[in-house]
Amino acid sequence: MSGHSHARTIKHQKDITDQKRGQIFSKMARVISIAVKDGGPNPETNTKLKVAIEQAKGFNLPKENIERAIKQATGGEEGTNLTEVVFEAFGPGGIAIIVEGITDNKNRTLGEIKQILNQNQGKLAGEGSVKWLFEKRGAITVKPDEQPKIKNKDDLELTAIEAGAEDVYWYDNTLDVYTNPKDLDAVKKKLEEKEIKIDATSLDLMPKEEISVDKKTKEACQKLFEILDENDAVQEIYSNLKL
Repeated sequence: MSGHSHARTIKHQKDITDQKRGQIFSKMARVISIAVKDGGPNPETNTKLKVAIEQAKGFNLPKENIERAIKQATGGEEGTNLTEVVFEAFGPGGIAIIVEGITDNKNRTLGEIKQILNQNQGKLAGEGSVKWLFEKRGAITVKPDEQPKIKNKDDLELTAIEAGAEDVYWYDNTLDVYTNPKDLDAVKKKLEEKEIKIDATSLDLMPKEEISVDKKTKEACQKLFEILDENDAVQEIYSNLKL
């Protein structure tokens, strides 16, 4: 059940270039700004901001960057002209795609996303034609080699399930733990009580079913994801492509 979130796939990569890291930091600052705009600067009372900060920490966004983003958004310097956008699309092989973004110009971003799709065997879809294929899930990333007490993969899985996980999935040497969205914080706390070190938490869209495609089509899909991700407005890309 993992690998559908392009940002999470990038996070699993061991070597991220400085340019890519800078782009990720900029995008995470926008996520924090939007969260502050929507619910205020206190993560204890603003769940969206709390999740955004946890996600930013997962990408190693420095503490001072997080504090600066909150301060700027609180002072009205950032986030006032930003708006969240969601685009539904079909990609190579008919895979379903949802692109989430933050932009200061929705029409410009719409044109850019449409052009990228058209040039890479994809096309925009009507509102609601793709979203029903996905469901919201809480996601927690855990690395077994960073755990002080549990090294065995089976024990780590069992601990996650006992903490309330609905599903677990290994991606290389990283465990992705999936929960009901409303249980994300509770499961995280239970894991931390078991002295499990959390690498990252987020809210993801998960496909209800996956689509298998041939190697050539899968490569075309990955190319499309990478080009979409290069767009400054794009925050997250979800698909039902079976990895």
